Amino acid sequence: MATRLEPDERPRYSIAEAARYVRISPTTLRSWVVGRPYQTAGGSRYFQPLINRPLTEDPRLSFPNLIEAHVLRSLRTRHEVPMADLRAALDYAEAKCNIKRLLLHPDLRTAAGSVFITHLGELINLGRSGQIVLKDLLDAYLKRIERDFDGAPSRLFPVITAQGVDGPKIVAVDPQIAFGRPIIAGKGVRTLTIVERLDNGEERSVVAADYGLEEREIHAAILYENAA
Repeated sequence: MATRLEPDERPRYSIAEAARYVRISPTTLRSWVVGRPYQTAGGSRYFQPLINRPLTEDPRLSFPNLIEAHVLRSLRTRHEVPMADLRAALDYAEAKCNIKRLLLHPDLRTAAGSVFITHLGELINLGRSGQIVLKDLLDAYLKRIERDFDGAPSRLFPVITAQGVDGPKIVAVDPQIAFGRPIIAGKGVRTLTIVERLDNGEERSVVAADYGLEEREIHAAILYENAA
């Protein structure tokens, strides 16, 4: 019998595509999704994934998986947190707060987030100041996630590298629009479409008029699509 999934949980992004959208290395994302072997004094072991795909037989990720990768990225931006420590901190937060998939949960910004950050800070030998920085950075990333009335993630505003985590929320990923590909929020046009038309020689004014775009929206699309 086929597994029934909620619409937003359907597989839709390859690892390479998801990594590009949230601006992380495909190799890093693969290790979070697939796991990786590591060596110990007793021999080789295998570390289990931090992100679980909706269907084990399908290599693609869901929109909630994209959110989890976005949140994990915040922990990798300031500190190169080892996977084993991330796993231990997530397990600790689940046991302490009884919350599964903490990276998707709205409580990550409140009590559970404090427990998670404190325990993670202890695991990687962060002082109090380091924990404050890590919590502030995580909070900044969480503010780029919109949630529905039930608290579930409904839209992501990816970080545009040139503008940083506090940049304007112009480019969005919404599973209900454009098959979950990056768009200009409120306009629905794909950022890739804008950049492809410009690269084909069309004038910015023509592209802007066709989609009702402001100059800052075209600029954001260009920055997003051309980021390394």
